[in-house]
Amino acid sequence: MSHGHKHHHGNHHGKDECCHDHHDKGECCSGSAKVGKPVEDFSMDVYDPKEGFFGTVSLEKLKEEKKWTILFFYPADFTFVCPTELADLASKQEALEKLGCEVIAVSTDTKFSHMAWKNSERLLEGVRYKMAADPTGKVSRYYGVYDPESGLALRGTFIINPEGVLVSSEVNFYNVGRNADELFRKMEANYYLKDHPAEACPAKWVPGQKTLTPNEKMVGKVYEALND
Repeated sequence: MSHGHKHHHGNHHGKDECCHDHHDKGECCSGSAKVGKPVEDFSMDVYDPKEGFFGTVSLEKLKEEKKWTILFFYPADFTFVCPTELADLASKQEALEKLGCEVIAVSTDTKFSHMAWKNSERLLEGVRYKMAADPTGKVSRYYGVYDPESGLALRGTFIINPEGVLVSSEVNFYNVGRNADELFRKMEANYYLKDHPAEACPAKWVPGQKTLTPNEKMVGKVYEALND
């Protein structure tokens, strides 16, 4: 399946390129993002459809603003599954923003390509979130979605909490599109658990349903805990 003709072969991040903010704590990112661990800061050029101009986005600033960050990697502009995914994500943007989320779509295309695609593809008419450019593949590599054979990013979705900790990771191959409803459900669960760290959300959990508070009495008795 062809997605473009760009080939970016940068150097892979070594273990010496760690999260500078966490050196004094001995928390090194070891060159790649890991669920449950702080991630390194990034800064990327963006096309901002809401404002209609170019700009930048950085995790450092988003953390200062106490925002959740959703990174939505996709293979390339002017392709086929990608606009259906970005349109689906756009349908949940307002709801995600109410949870304090900054939604950022990312590919290895340039910000200029993002603008041209956004303004020509009718499926993208509802997109208002920032479209970030990662032409060297640096950020894509860090999140483990960079494909060196094509120079493109796989379909990766990552949720970072306001403290900069990666709490959710999902990666699909090129030919399987994602579901923004499930992303929103996962975001709701993570948002709830931020203030209720002793609890856990069972499968298909949505706000208002019962959560679990793990303890020794619940071992082998989860059915009873959910149905009492």
